[in-house]
Amino acid sequence: MEKMTPFIRFLGCGTESDTGGVKLSNLKNHKPMSDIKIKPLADRVLVQPAEAETKTASGIIIPDTAKEKPQRGTVVAVGNGKKDEPMTVKVGDQVLYGKYSGTEVQIDGKDYLIMRESDIYAII
Repeated sequence: MEKMTPFIRFLGCGTESDTGGVKLSNLKNHKPMSDIKIKPLADRVLVQPAEAETKTASGIIIPDTAKEKPQRGTVVAVGNGKKDEPMTVKVGDQVLYGKYSGTEVQIDGKDYLIMRESDIYAII
């Protein structure tokens, strides 16, 4: 069997002996963002927060301890809405939300926020 490249080993997709027990078939189990199997209820929305800024506009690098929580993100899943209030946002929308809005959840190793639609201030 030929040697796997270091890049593939880094991803944990080489042979079992090369990667400490990780099988090549695990690459098939990787889920893209659109395959999330969570359906928020009523007027709730699942949002993937944007990455925190690492540099200021002038080029100063911000340390991890001083980074602020992002206040924007991408809608990943949307509930059906309430009886008299249909949902305004849809999957894929870029939104602005409050600094302390929502509840943090981790799904498949990624961080998300689940919040009510009323916690969203604007669609960008």
